Amino acid sequence: MSEAIITGATSAEGRLDKALADASGLSRERIKALLAEGCITVSGSVVSQPSLKIAQGTPFAIDVPQAAPAEAEAQDIPLVIAFEDEHLIVVDKPAGLVVHPAAGNLDGTLVNALLHHCHGQLSGIGGVARPGIVHRIDKDTSGLLVAAKTDVAHEGLARQFADHSIVRAYRAVVSGHPRSTAGRIEGAIARSSTNRKKMALVEDGRGKHAVTHYKVLERLKSAALVECRLETGRTHQVRVHMASIGHALLGDPTYGRTPSQLRPLLDRLQFQRQALHAAELGFVHPVKGETVHLVSQLPEDMVTLIRELQD
Repeated sequence: MSEAIITGATSAEGRLDKALADASGLSRERIKALLAEGCITVSGSVVSQPSLKIAQGTPFAIDVPQAAPAEAEAQDIPLVIAFEDEHLIVVDKPAGLVVHPAAGNLDGTLVNALLHHCHGQLSGIGGVARPGIVHRIDKDTSGLLVAAKTDVAHEGLARQFADHSIVRAYRAVVSGHPRSTAGRIEGAIARSSTNRKKMALVEDGRGKHAVTHYKVLERLKSAALVECRLETGRTHQVRVHMASIGHALLGDPTYGRTPSQLRPLLDRLQFQRQALHAAELGFVHPVKGETVHLVSQLPEDMVTLIRELQD
């Protein structure tokens, strides 16, 4: 069974593997593996040679096989629980904890911890690899995340995420001082065409609409503490949007360079993550109909960073 069929035309001439990687968004190594498996056709014919030279505009089709799911194992990993009932659970996730198993992180994840804590009673909608997971926050972002124990709760929460009625606010420490003390950032986000590990603002119609509202809470030394409220929820949204206006998050290894005058401080504090915390989460309970509104205090590493940056 296919996970997806990617079709299109190459945008440049040259080696087949590079041209297909550029056009499809898959890595060159993934393209080479799919060529070896006979999953790629070029101009209607199955090809297998990565070094084949092709012309610009050559049509192709890539049949991406469905990945075999890996069933996560329950592991006794400590969790900070912000809210829990028989339908759902909200966790205050520490920085450094991956949300669900994937290549390179097959265990030691939030899913492994939830399976142990909830005795396996999580929604099956996410599949065996990510049971209960309705949304994600990055590994090195701390803060509030909700997971579903039942399919009914999962579906109800998913609808609220889809219609953008979920309340989500982040605290971030960004480089520099935004010119405006409050603002609205709007820009479609998609995976970068040059680096698949990054997201980027795009204007070619292929991205997802994204809106972030920011407010400066405190001016710091060469930095600022800001609140970011999400109107939408896209991958790396806060990180991409703040970087797009010239105020990348401190410590972010992907979307910004730490100002030289702040590098010694981050090194001394051993602050090695983006300074981002999911501080507020609000939703309507998908079964009981009650409003749930939770607030998480800043973790100690961000408190220390802010204290050091205060005048």
